[in-house]
Amino acid sequence: MSQRTPPFAMLLAMAMASPLALNIFAPVMPSLVDHFATTPFTIQLGFTLYLLALAIGQLISGPLADRYGRKPVLLWGFALHIIGCLLGALAIEVWQLLLGRVLQALGGCTGMLLARSILLDQHGRDKAAGLLGYITLGIASAQALAPALGGYLNLATGWQSVFWLSLAMGSAVWLAAIIWLPETVRNTANDSPNESLVTLFRRYPQVLCNRQYLCFALSSTLIAACFFAFITSAPFVADQWLGGNSADYGNWFMLVAGGFFLGSMTAGRISAALGVNRMMVSGHSISMLAAIVMLASFHWQGVSWLGLFGSMALFTFGRGLSQPAAQSAAISATPGAVATASGLLGFIQLLVGAAVAQLTPRIIEIDVQLLPVTLLAASLLALIIYRRGAAS
Repeated sequence: MSQRTPPFAMLLAMAMASPLALNIFAPVMPSLVDHFATTPFTIQLGFTLYLLALAIGQLISGPLADRYGRKPVLLWGFALHIIGCLLGALAIEVWQLLLGRVLQALGGCTGMLLARSILLDQHGRDKAAGLLGYITLGIASAQALAPALGGYLNLATGWQSVFWLSLAMGSAVWLAAIIWLPETVRNTANDSPNESLVTLFRRYPQVLCNRQYLCFALSSTLIAACFFAFITSAPFVADQWLGGNSADYGNWFMLVAGGFFLGSMTAGRISAALGVNRMMVSGHSISMLAAIVMLASFHWQGVSWLGLFGSMALFTFGRGLSQPAAQSAAISATPGAVATASGLLGFIQLLVGAAVAQLTPRIIEIDVQLLPVTLLAASLLALIIYRRGAAS
C-alpha cells in the first residue's frame, strides 16, 4: 500500500461533488416542468430519488471499498456520476432526466463516503476529526452556494448548464484520483482473496451490534435531523408567523449557514488538541443551549426573525463542532470496516433526516413552540446517548 498522502483539495472536491449536484438542481425545477410539459410532482422526484439513491449507494459502496480498496470504488463511482450528468444534460424525455439523477447520486456518493474513510485510514481518529471539520465545511459551502449558482446558470444559459457544471467537477475529481490518489486501505481483495462480498455485507449487522458505534451514530444523527427539521419548517414559520417571503427567508438563512461554517472551521482548528470527547460534549451542549434560547424567545417575545434564525445559527455552530467528532468517533469504533461504517452512518442520517423533514412541518401546525421543543429534546437525547457510548 502506498504511503503517499492524497492532496486534501482533491478529498474536499470528492466530498463536495454530490452535495453540489443535489442542491444545484432545486432552482431549475420550475424550468424543467415547462420544458418537459410535466407536473411539479414528477420533477420533484429528481430531488427525492437523488436522496434515496444517495443513501442506498453509501450502503453498497462501503463494503465494496473495504473489499476492493478505496481507489477502484471511487473511480468506478465517479465514472457512473459522469454518465448520470451527461444523461441529464442530454435528456429528451423526463425518465431520462430522472435516471440521470439516480446515476449521479449512486456514483457521487462514493466521494462523500471515501473522503472520510481515506482521512481516517491515514491520520487516525483525533487528527482526522480536525480534517473532517474542513470536509464538513466544504460540504456546507456546496449546499449553501449551489442553489444560487444553479439559479444564475439557469437564467444565463439554460437548465442543462447545471448538469454540465456537475460533469466538469466530476471529471476533474476522476482525473485527479487517477493521478494522485494512493490506495489507503490494507485489507483489499489481494490481501484476503477468500473473503466474499457476502461476508463483507454481513458486516452491517456486526457494525450495528457495536455499542459504541451505534451510540455515536445515533447521537450524530439526532443533531443532523434537527437541521433537516428546521430547513423544512422555517419557511412556513417565516410565511405564516412573520409575514415574510422567500427572499426574506434566504437572507436570514445566511445566519444559519454562517453558524455552521464557523463551527466547522473552529472544529478543524481545535479538534486535534481537544480530542473527540470534548468536541462532542461542547458541540451538543451549545446546540442544546441554542434550543433553550429559541424556546425562551418564542415564549417571552413571540416569534421573531432574530429569535428564529439567530438561535438556529448558534445551534448549527454547535453542530459544526460536534459532527466531525461524532463521525470520527463512530467510524473509528469499527476497525477493519471503516468504509462500511461510514456508509451506514450516511444511510442512517439521510433516512432519519428525510423522515423528520416530513413530520416537523405537521408538528408546528399544532404550536410553533414545538419547533424549539423538538430541537431541545433531540439535542438533550443526543448528549445522553453519546455519554452512554463513551462510557461503554
